[in-house]
Amino acid sequence: MTARIIFLNGVGSAGKSSIAKALQTIASEPYLHVQMDAFIDMLPEAYQEHPDGFSYETTLENGKPFVAIDTGPIGEKVMRGMRHAIAAMARQGNNLIIDDVLCDGGEMPEYRALLSDFRLDIVGIFAPLDVLEARERQRGDRMIGLARWQYGRVHRNIHYDLEVDTSKATPMECATLIRDRFGL
Repeated sequence: MTARIIFLNGVGSAGKSSIAKALQTIASEPYLHVQMDAFIDMLPEAYQEHPDGFSYETTLENGKPFVAIDTGPIGEKVMRGMRHAIAAMARQGNNLIIDDVLCDGGEMPEYRALLSDFRLDIVGIFAPLDVLEARERQRGDRMIGLARWQYGRVHRNIHYDLEVDTSKATPMECATLIRDRFGL
């Protein structure tokens, strides 16, 4: 049986992980939740603020923090490895829910090529910027200003099979929409 892949793309704090967890509870088959953050966390801590790994620059935009991410060669290798690991998991017959943050859609052609043998449904996870920034502050585990930087980049150049707005629907309601739309 061919693996099914649900790809969730959205700004950090949009609700991707909550939707993925809800979807796991209502899907008729098991789905593994593959989080981009888990791959980034595999790097030694020293590369979290290093030009070869991931570096972050905080500036102000209209008086609000704006955190830009720069990905160096080691960070690029980690992210490319993640995309190939996802394909390897799917080749073994694992259904997957991918939880990623794509900027400018640049990674999508590689994802599409690697996952061309599988049923891939791409879901855009949306929320207004003020909601994302409030969630970012409430969570306490995010760099304040990251949502502002990602907001104009994450959905650019990506065609979605479904879009959900987490400011208008709960994670379970979004998961139910996804399940029903794609027959999970």
